[in-house]
Amino acid sequence: MRNLLVLLLFISLPVGAEVQSRAVEYDYDGEKLTGYLFWDDVTTEKRPGVLVVHEWWGLNDYAKERARMLAELGYVAFAADMYGGGRVTDQPDQAREWMQEVTADVEGWRERAELGLAQLRASDLVDAERVAAIGYCFGGGTVLQMAYGGTSAMGVVSFHGSLPAAPEESAGKIGARVLAYHGYADGFVKPEVVANFQEKLQAAGAQWRFDTFGGDVRHGFTNPKAGEYGIEALKYDAQADFESWQGMQAFFSDLFAR
Repeated sequence: MRNLLVLLLFISLPVGAEVQSRAVEYDYDGEKLTGYLFWDDVTTEKRPGVLVVHEWWGLNDYAKERARMLAELGYVAFAADMYGGGRVTDQPDQAREWMQEVTADVEGWRERAELGLAQLRASDLVDAERVAAIGYCFGGGTVLQMAYGGTSAMGVVSFHGSLPAAPEESAGKIGARVLAYHGYADGFVKPEVVANFQEKLQAAGAQWRFDTFGGDVRHGFTNPKAGEYGIEALKYDAQADFESWQGMQAFFSDLFAR
């Protein structure tokens, strides 16, 4: 009987189904941006979409890999380009400069991210009413800014994000559910920043959840290559990576079931 069940399962699996990807060019204020759409061709039916926003290094292979992983879970994912011009670096000073160019103009910062969300929604594989956004480091701060700006995404997930605080004008206007994962030993985001982030979200009346991994979980805990940048504050943590990814999946299952 067990062998029969295994055989039936094998027969029921789609033949040749695999994750596909393609580059998507778009523009922000005359600047050329290139993002990447990922989907599993097991079906042509519409499905929920997830925007992925990269770390301050730019749209590198890590961000694309996360988008591919989301496609394997059955979503359509779009890895957005927040810098343009194919800019990617492994140098902290350069990364900081590019990040600050974007974050200096909060409205422009949000607009760049929302433009990425628009590319995701434009796919005929996406159920445009069921979309969310995730981000890492700078990208985590980016998806939070999307929530503060009144994004139409149903929810956002920040992984070791910069945790910008919700401004007073966002009170009562944050429709997206917020989930944030943070490492207790994150040297980039001080405890007072964390406290202010939580207080302002609460004051804004947002639906939010904040999960902290204790011990020596630092910034960049989801990125296996975090330790290769030569920065003491960055460190990969396999358990925190696994648990936060599983938590995100549960969050999306509930979010998109509504």
